[in-house]
Amino acid sequence: MPFRKRRDTLRKILSGSTCIRPGSVYDAISMRIAEDLGFEVGMFGGSVASLAVLGDPDVTLITLTELAEQMRRMSRASSLPVIVDADHGYGNALNVRRTVQELEAAGAAGLTIEDTLLPQAYGVSEPQLIPVEEGVGKMKAALDARGDPSLVVMGRTGTRGGGPSAGSLDDCVARAKAYEAAGVDALFFTGLKTGAELETISAATTLPIVLGNPQGELNDAEFLIGQRVRIALQGHAPFAAATQAVYETLKALRDGTPPKELKGLASSDLMGRVTREPAAKQRGADFLGLKR
Repeated sequence: MPFRKRRDTLRKILSGSTCIRPGSVYDAISMRIAEDLGFEVGMFGGSVASLAVLGDPDVTLITLTELAEQMRRMSRASSLPVIVDADHGYGNALNVRRTVQELEAAGAAGLTIEDTLLPQAYGVSEPQLIPVEEGVGKMKAALDARGDPSLVVMGRTGTRGGGPSAGSLDDCVARAKAYEAAGVDALFFTGLKTGAELETISAATTLPIVLGNPQGELNDAEFLIGQRVRIALQGHAPFAAATQAVYETLKALRDGTPPKELKGLASSDLMGRVTREPAAKQRGADFLGLKR
């Protein structure tokens, strides 16, 4: 399996005794930068996928084939293990099977499948959840679709996502236990507000836990480790930073700043490293007879 090593690395993280912070990645260059900086794993979120591919906000417009193709480009560029936010699996349980097959072939180390009702229902502004039985069916379909058993499937519940349609903590625990019983490899939670909530979930389950953008007391590393949290996301600031940098550069050029006077540009050394220029030149010498 060409991607087995990446998946084994992710599994070691989940079975370990520390809590790591993944790097938010969304294209080939961001993935290489994260790898070069020593991140153990990358997170390819649905929101940044929509921004990078479509330039649209996170309103479930991106398609499975677009997501998988972007992941394929990223996998070619770097060997960093990446977790992909696969949202609701792009449909029902049968669509989930296709989603897993495509993302596995694209090189994902792991993926999340959630129980939020997507796309958004007509006339309802708050997040809604699918029935737990349907959620269990999606988890089972995801596991059944794996050709490589080392691919990590994470069951994600939106029960603490806020709004009147979101579930209670009891509902969150019940869904987590149901997805664990279905056989997923880890549990993914967003929207937890207190340490007590995390303690309740941790006590009721046994799988490794992944948290989406924890805040406040849920940012204490030792506490998270004690509650079996093995991965804690940090949001997607790199995309926002890149957007600001491109905006400022284009604005400066539009305002008449000469290219040689622009500030904040990557050095030629950094560009060479992230584009793997030395290796490309070596291949040109080896296979095309070009002088280095």
